[in-house]
Amino acid sequence: MFVANRAPSLKTVLLATGVVLTLAMGVRHGFGFWMQPISSANGWTRETYSLAQAMQNLLWGAVGPFAGMAADRYGTMRVVLVGAVSYAIGLVWMATMTNPTLFVIGSGIFIGIGLACTAFGAVSGIIGRVAPAEKRSWAFGISGAASSFGQFMMMPVEQQLISAVGWQHAFFLLGGLIVLLMVPMSFYLREPAVEHGHGPQQSIREAAGEALGNRSFLLLVAGYFVCGFQVVFIGVHLPAYLKDKGIANPGVAVMALALIGLFNIFGSYYAGKLGGRLPKRYLLSSIYISRAVVISLFLLAPLTPFSVYVFAAAMGVLWLSTVPLTNGIIAGVFGVKHMSMLAGIVFFSHQLGSFLGVWLGGYLYAKQGSYDIVWGIAIALGVMAALVNLPINERALVRGELKAA
Repeated sequence: MFVANRAPSLKTVLLATGVVLTLAMGVRHGFGFWMQPISSANGWTRETYSLAQAMQNLLWGAVGPFAGMAADRYGTMRVVLVGAVSYAIGLVWMATMTNPTLFVIGSGIFIGIGLACTAFGAVSGIIGRVAPAEKRSWAFGISGAASSFGQFMMMPVEQQLISAVGWQHAFFLLGGLIVLLMVPMSFYLREPAVEHGHGPQQSIREAAGEALGNRSFLLLVAGYFVCGFQVVFIGVHLPAYLKDKGIANPGVAVMALALIGLFNIFGSYYAGKLGGRLPKRYLLSSIYISRAVVISLFLLAPLTPFSVYVFAAAMGVLWLSTVPLTNGIIAGVFGVKHMSMLAGIVFFSHQLGSFLGVWLGGYLYAKQGSYDIVWGIAIALGVMAALVNLPINERALVRGELKAA
């Protein structure tokens, strides 16, 4: 079991996890800027780079539950340390590997592990354990806002790095930045040894079985799949989509992705705040149906830089606002002892959606020269997710009762 002298304060945890999430999510959200330069330099189609991004998201999701188990058992500090090193190695790999198969596999493994150990699933447990129950949803909202700030801050930084030093050296510099900042922050995430109470203790296997046998948990899993599909498809393919439609100025795409990050600072924060007052399932349903409406209006309206910015701002409010609500439901229903693992299981579904969204975007573009079908799928899935979240039961389970949702 992990050991520390005393539990960190909520303020310390939010600050440290905020820095980690800012870098982890900020760098990751900018990967779309490398699609065209890497594809051009290596003579690849967009499908190759899209497959690499899809593999990253798939491995991120697959490793997530195990990273969560490790964080719950051995402490968040150790998991974040492993993640920082793996993330940096992955960025160097992407900068230097020219074989397409090795590029896809290696970047998928290293970046996937890095994100699994430094993003929401890995750090949600310590936030849930440190925050009082009445502040838990708000604390998750703060962490979501930090990741959104990372996107807002890192989008122009990454684009400027590519322009100033080239796409390869930009990867090297970002890898160094991750190690330089994440490693010191991890030491503020040391937790005290777990004190076992009296009575029966729930094992990892029992906790996972309880959740997977719970109808509401499975509905949450289904909705999160849609979230992953939508945000990663848009985040990776939007710059290329805009260029295909005649908006050649790369600054428009940079501004759009930055606006998504900026407005999601507010979206995540207020989603977490509202989640402490209103039923989280209704808020989640509202977010998903709103995404479907916003995407539909974006496709129907004349495409101009202004319409892109409006779309980005609206999607930004809805972007990661699902995270504090989803984590809040998990903590409220199942408790916080196995919080990171359960969040990782739900997030695996998110990443399956991410894999499909980013890969399908590249595959269908290569086959048809258009993203139209993928946009349509994103809209239909938004409607579906809005419906499946409505029946979720947020009542805390009482151990020993039938696990009916």
